[in-house]
Amino acid sequence: MDHSRVPVLEALQEFRRRGDVVYGPPGHKQGRGTDPRVAEILGEDVFRSDVLTMNGLDDRRQSQGVLEQAQELMADAVGAEQAFFSTCGSSLSVKTAMCAVAGPGEKLLLSRNAHKSVIAAVIINGVVPIWVHPKFDGERHMAHPPEADDVRDRLREHPDAKGMLLITPTDWGTCADIRAVADVCHAADVPLVVDEAWGAHLPFHPDLPTWGMDADADLVVTSVHKMGGALEQSSVFHLQHDRISPDVLKQREDLLGTTSASSLMYAALDGWRRQMVEQGRDLLDTALHRAERIRAQLRELPGLRVMGGEVVEEGLAAQYDPMKIVVDVRGLGISGMQAAEWLRANRHIDVGGSDTCRISASITHSDDDETEKIFLDSVRSLVERADSIERQPPVRLPEPGALELEQAVLPREAFFGPAEQVPAERAAGRIAAEMICPYPPGVPVVAPGEVITPEIVEYLRSGVEHGFLIAGAADPALKTMRVMARH
Repeated sequence: MDHSRVPVLEALQEFRRRGDVVYGPPGHKQGRGTDPRVAEILGEDVFRSDVLTMNGLDDRRQSQGVLEQAQELMADAVGAEQAFFSTCGSSLSVKTAMCAVAGPGEKLLLSRNAHKSVIAAVIINGVVPIWVHPKFDGERHMAHPPEADDVRDRLREHPDAKGMLLITPTDWGTCADIRAVADVCHAADVPLVVDEAWGAHLPFHPDLPTWGMDADADLVVTSVHKMGGALEQSSVFHLQHDRISPDVLKQREDLLGTTSASSLMYAALDGWRRQMVEQGRDLLDTALHRAERIRAQLRELPGLRVMGGEVVEEGLAAQYDPMKIVVDVRGLGISGMQAAEWLRANRHIDVGGSDTCRISASITHSDDDETEKIFLDSVRSLVERADSIERQPPVRLPEPGALELEQAVLPREAFFGPAEQVPAERAAGRIAAEMICPYPPGVPVVAPGEVITPEIVEYLRSGVEHGFLIAGAADPALKTMRVMARH
């Protein structure tokens, strides 16, 4: 296929060349009605390019097939049979993928280290979750993806499961053996869906972890805004084989997705695909060398522990994305959250993620010598000034096994059923009716329907005292917790 073509961008360019006057949405009329104070910050071209796909980039019959052409080029670029663009972010794309595999009352295997969007999909869809617990790394207090044997065991216990959802890479860059998991799923004649939100760059360089389509996954969801070059909320479904019907996937996406998709996101996705096909190998090669250079210099700083390929050598993960710079800062006597806040307040840099133990930074093709220097200088300053950071009450981290809570009631039943707020100290032994989710990275510690334990209450309450941001809970301060009402 001709990857110099960018159908969406070309249609947008032609729309602007013609100077069409639109008598439908968006109401700002390509910027005519935009407040100049807004345009000064966002830029006038943002509004000029904000066009409906129908009766804008294309006619109401979609006769030019602008979007379809762009999606065909994307599929060809990454080795998928079909690709579909989404402008609602991978949080919604994962919900769509799950609905395409299993319906209400049907079983679906799910990695328990899933993002809150996966738990939300379980609640919305009424699917019966069969949790596949990740491999917990007690030393790093980190969850790595589950292994093929874990999936095989759960499929034997639940032969009526409709498929498996695997999350890889994790927020911290550790990766599953996708092919081994795919082989297990396919031996049971069920599809493997991969939430590869952090993996949009993987198809474009051989030294990166294995791309889900190359590893025989049936459906892969990527967030191109995370490690790629598209706008926020840009997501793509990649599909192959016949275990998931593309017509069913389109129907489910139509059910959940917006009817007012953004031309800006479509155009950015289209342009990013062309850039990666034409220049991706060289751009990512430079980024990989930059990431390794940064990692090497960070390892020379006292008090830091920089994660790398040793997680693979230790048998904790199948692969590791070297574009993720993950730095344990506990040796400085502070938490990752404190480090992130200090860097933002004092050096004006925002790291990609943080938790009780570490910070992470994503290096992409967009980084250059300046951003490399700024990051290294900032972390050096953090190390030098760490003693000046006020110590917070410590987070009482639970043993890994304590994070595997009993699922006593289906998440949907618990979430929508009668509930009450009880003091946190009386929540142990009760069934949660809400998600309790330290954010970022956004993996729920407690999901609806799980039995709350004293260890989890202690962990979460100490986390709030330390500075956790809690998402999903009715009481973010966790003085009370929402639990199922007793009959």
